[in-house]
Amino acid sequence: MLPHAQIYRPAFCLKPLMAALVLASAGAGTALAQGWPDKAITIVVPTAAGGANDAMARILAQGLSTRLGKPVIVDNKAGANGAIASEYVAHAAPDGYTIMFGYIATHGINPALQKLKYDPVKDFEAVGMVAASPTVLVASNSVPAKNAKELVQLIKAKPGTFSYATAGNGTAPHIAGELFKLSAGLDVVSIPYKGSAPAVVDTIGGTTQYMFPSLFTAFPQIQGGKLKALGIAGEKRSSVLPDVPTLAEQGISNVSMSQWYALFAPAKTPKAVVERLNRELNSVLADKVVQKKIGDQGAEVETSTPEQLRTLVQKEVVRWKSVVSSAKIKVE
Repeated sequence: MLPHAQIYRPAFCLKPLMAALVLASAGAGTALAQGWPDKAITIVVPTAAGGANDAMARILAQGLSTRLGKPVIVDNKAGANGAIASEYVAHAAPDGYTIMFGYIATHGINPALQKLKYDPVKDFEAVGMVAASPTVLVASNSVPAKNAKELVQLIKAKPGTFSYATAGNGTAPHIAGELFKLSAGLDVVSIPYKGSAPAVVDTIGGTTQYMFPSLFTAFPQIQGGKLKALGIAGEKRSSVLPDVPTLAEQGISNVSMSQWYALFAPAKTPKAVVERLNRELNSVLADKVVQKKIGDQGAEVETSTPEQLRTLVQKEVVRWKSVVSSAKIKVE
C-alpha cells in the first residue's frame, strides 16, 4: 500500500500525449481536406423549391460543381422559418459534404423568436457571403397608392380593412411588416403563408394588399408589372430600382432590413475544407455571368472571408434580439 501522503504518478506524461492527439486530429483534418471532394456535395436549402433562395442556391451549385469537379446537389428542407434545415446541417457530419444555404432568418432572426435546437454561431463554420438584397415594400396593382406615404394614408382612412402577406410568422417579411406597422401606427392584419412564392401570388391577385419581400424575390414581378414597388426598406436606394425612394425618404423611419445570403458548414468541418469552399465560392461569384444572373433578380453579389461572415452572424443575432424585444414582436 502507498503511504498516505504519497501521490501515484503514471509513467507517461499527459501533456505530450494531448499534444500528440491534437496533432493527430489536425493531420486527419488535413488528410481529409487533401482528398476532398471525392463524392457529391449537398447544399441544403431551408426553403421550398421554386423560391428566390432555391434559385440562387442552384446558380451556386452549378458553379461549384464545375469548380470542384463533383456533383453539387440542392436538397430543399423547408419548414419552421429555416430551423428544420439549420438543425439538420448543424448535426450533419463535419466532412464538407453537407453545407447550407443560410440567410438572415436562419442565422439572424430565428434566435430572437424561437427556441432552437441549434446555435447559429457555435454549431456552424461560416464559409462565405453570397449576396445581399434590400427588403422592398410592394403592393397589388389594385391598391391605388403610388408610394409608401399614400399607402399609409389609405390604411389609416380604413383601419382594420388592409392585410399584408408574409412568408410565415417570424420571417423577414413578417418582421419588416411589423416594424412598418409600428412605425406608421397602422391597424392592419398579417397573413402568414408557407413561403414567399404563395405570398407573392396572393398579393398580385389582391387577396392581400401589400408585403415586404426581398427585392431578389420580388424584382421579376415588379419588372413584369405584376407588383408595384412603393419603397425600399434600406439605408439607400437600390441600383436596379433607382427611382423608388427609401421608406426613410418618405418619412417612415426604423424599417431597415437588408436580406443577406451565405454558405455555412457544420461546426468542426476541417479548416482546410472551409477555406477551399470559400475560395471556390468567391471564384464562382467573380464570374460575370453569375453576377448578372443574381443581379437580374435584384440582389447584389457580396463576398467575404469566413471570419467576416462569422462576425456578421454574431452582430445580426444581437441586433435582431434587440429589435424583436423593443418592438414586442411575437410569433403566434
